[in-house]
Amino acid sequence: MIQTERRVYLIKELLKEQPGYAGLEIPEDEASQKRLLRSLFNVRMPRPCSRDFLAVQDAYLQEETRRKGITDFADLHPVQEKIYLWQGDITTLRCDAIVNAANSQMLGCFVPCHGCIDNAIHTFAGVQLRLACAELMKRQGHEEETGKAKITPAFNLPCRYVLHTVGPIVGGRLTKDDENLLASCYLSCLELAEQNSIKSIAFCCISTGEFCFPNEKAAEIAIQTVKDYKKHTQSKIEVIFNVFKETDLNIYRKLLGAN
Repeated sequence: MIQTERRVYLIKELLKEQPGYAGLEIPEDEASQKRLLRSLFNVRMPRPCSRDFLAVQDAYLQEETRRKGITDFADLHPVQEKIYLWQGDITTLRCDAIVNAANSQMLGCFVPCHGCIDNAIHTFAGVQLRLACAELMKRQGHEEETGKAKITPAFNLPCRYVLHTVGPIVGGRLTKDDENLLASCYLSCLELAEQNSIKSIAFCCISTGEFCFPNEKAAEIAIQTVKDYKKHTQSKIEVIFNVFKETDLNIYRKLLGAN
């Protein structure tokens, strides 16, 4: 199959699972097809699917990521010892693990084509990720606590693992509890990474999007927590601070003394 054939096949198979969409016509243009496919991935509940579906999905997603362009961690240059700053799409970064800013359900974002990192990571990892998260949560028996972390395979992403953490939601004035919980997110991910022999980890800007944590304070906490952890444990883990927005890039540049 070529990429267009894979995309149409996946759309048809996903539509079969949604009786309410019976009779929905598949658009002819590529952009609309991609949007429809992503929407169908986003709303699909966690459940198994056929080997044939997974084979086509995996080939499709891996090719989409290849076309976006994969950045290899080995090609990055540190701004401080074993600390890196990289602006880009975290779903295209090849390293040991990336961090997902999850919600307490830990099942990914169900809003079609939403712009959050949770949505992007689940979309390009494939339907296996939501199922893996659902199985973790079923065993746990309750929603994920803020500041904790879970680990799953990365499936179709170029990294090996995804670490999922729930950051604090800031509803008004920033409190010390908010700050401590955000620090706990970074610490929990670092500890979990070490337990799984992860040598390189890329952090997104946890809680600064939909959860409204002030960007500059969040960056200060992220950097300080990582530095304190590395100092106290003598950890050799390589840490990448991943930013997407220019605002966050400028904040991290200033705090890390990067050019």
